[in-house]
Amino acid sequence: MRIKEEIVADVVKEASEKMSDPNYSAVLVGTFVQQQAPTAQYIGAHADELGGPEAVVNTIFHASLISECFKRANNRTVGSISFDQLNIVSDGDRHARLGDRQPAIVGYLEMNVEEKEMRDILALVSLAIDWVS
Repeated sequence: MRIKEEIVADVVKEASEKMSDPNYSAVLVGTFVQQQAPTAQYIGAHADELGGPEAVVNTIFHASLISECFKRANNRTVGSISFDQLNIVSDGDRHARLGDRQPAIVGYLEMNVEEKEMRDILALVSLAIDWVS
């Protein structure tokens, strides 16, 4: 199911409003790491190309918001993503496939993620979330 742009906009708006709470992002990232350990490990393995530990946390934060978009669109929690599933969706042009499947998520990445390396990883993670949703 394609995610509506309105859902993405609502998730982004809510996140922006909650960012004044210093615990908000820490809880969001921590929850994602617990629920999606292989995905978090995959992101962490790319720390050097992302720019270090802070960028890893920022990438996981975005992955968590993307996961929330899928959760709301499908009205259910996102299943656990395995390393095998990450490998399966890594083939080919991930941005083009994500654009075909979830254009609203591509829009989110274009508007909110400046770094190409981070967008590349988040495109793969988004395809994996789409796979298990």
